[in-house]
Amino acid sequence: MGVIHKIGRRKTAVARVYVSEGTGKITVNKKELATYFPTATLQYKVMQPLSMTENAENFDVNVNVYGGGVTGQAEAVRILAWRQV
Repeated sequence: MGVIHKIGRRKTAVARVYVSEGTGKITVNKKELATYFPTATLQYKVMQPLSMTENAENFDVNVNVYGGGVTGQAEAVRILAWRQV
């Protein structure tokens, strides 16, 4: 599997998600997931597609997201991740 790239929107947030086989590392705007989305709720929203499909340890996800608020950004990432997994 190569790198899968998709662009999507939620409210006014725009996210670019790159999914590749890996060890479960998630980076958002060149920061670790917990640093960019500090609350457990936002982290859960981002991780939900991978967790529900039992693929949290199988893929690396690199995200570039801008616009909107943090909740809209997390939901934009979640929507795109569902399409990838």
